[in-house]
Amino acid sequence: MLIAVGSLTVMGVTLGGLLGVAARLLAVEENPVEEELKAMLPGSNCGQCGFVGCAMAAQALAKGEAPVTLCPPGGKAVAEALAKKLGVTADLSEHEEKGPEYAIIEEDLCIGCTRCIKECSVDAILGASKHMHTIIVDSCHGCAKCFKVCPTDAIKMCKVPVTLGTWHWPKPDIGQMH
Repeated sequence: MLIAVGSLTVMGVTLGGLLGVAARLLAVEENPVEEELKAMLPGSNCGQCGFVGCAMAAQALAKGEAPVTLCPPGGKAVAEALAKKLGVTADLSEHEEKGPEYAIIEEDLCIGCTRCIKECSVDAILGASKHMHTIIVDSCHGCAKCFKVCPTDAIKMCKVPVTLGTWHWPKPDIGQMH
């Protein structure tokens, strides 16, 4: 019994040491600009920008393959911050600031097609095939992908109401402080 425990301990330490050495030797250096850009993005990984997640969007931004206005949930503030970081100008003339939203399902219109469930990246939609669906509002991040694929227009986008829990103090305008 002691021989078995001892041999497993030696094997574990040896293999663990080999994995540690391999991790250091085979480590891939990441672009620090990509990490900074990823931290500036909302992190919802909703896919509205056309990329799989915020990490891929940051990678495309760092390479100059995507515009700084790519993130709808981030809005104007994120686009301006990304433009400043990358040293480019952002054309925000057609940008529409809409504020945070969430989706709801009008249950009498839902036919249970499950298209919305397949689109939801945060699993905020509950339901089964040919049965009514519902949305967990606290989990919904308002990407509107489910809204776009609903064949019966049962999904509506609603603005997040301003309450004590959702209200944020606006940042001061430095230009008016002088």
